[in-house]
Amino acid sequence: MKFFRTIGSLAFVIGLFIAIFVGGIWQVYTSVEIPLWLKIAIYFLLGGILLVLLTVALEQKKGKAQEEELPTDEIKTRILLQNSAEVPGSEITKNLGLVKGHTIYAIWIGKDLSAIVRLVLGGELIEYTDMMGKARIVASNRMIAQAEELGADAIINIRFVTTSVIGSAAELLAYGTAVKLSKSKTKV
Repeated sequence: MKFFRTIGSLAFVIGLFIAIFVGGIWQVYTSVEIPLWLKIAIYFLLGGILLVLLTVALEQKKGKAQEEELPTDEIKTRILLQNSAEVPGSEITKNLGLVKGHTIYAIWIGKDLSAIVRLVLGGELIEYTDMMGKARIVASNRMIAQAEELGADAIINIRFVTTSVIGSAAELLAYGTAVKLSKSKTKV
């Protein structure tokens, strides 16, 4: 699939370059019918777009099945999640290292348009709130899965970082330190 998407992208770029930079200049200085080479460039441009759209649509359809396998709610885990450096009533016996979960989420253009209307009229942009909530859950679940593989009892110093990638797509990174715990003995 990636191969066809690359071919489509390449066809689009070649067609766009020829149609705009060569064909556009040629058309300004001549008033004759559009030549075959310019028509082919336009077909490359449109065909490239179509090929990219088809491959992305097929990948998304395949990805929907994989996405359905991902928990849509936060997973139930025995691992304690803490955003502080210490766990009250416990002692950190071993630092297992950094664990992280990462995702990049986007919403489809229909929801993006709805959000733009809300931006004009005011109010919460619920489309983006939902998007970031889902991204946080996926990133957190991936971080927890890494900690479970290490046999951690807790993840401390949990942090979330978000970045805008392009348009309405946002990257979310969840990270923390996986640790082993033991019950501390309190003196009376």
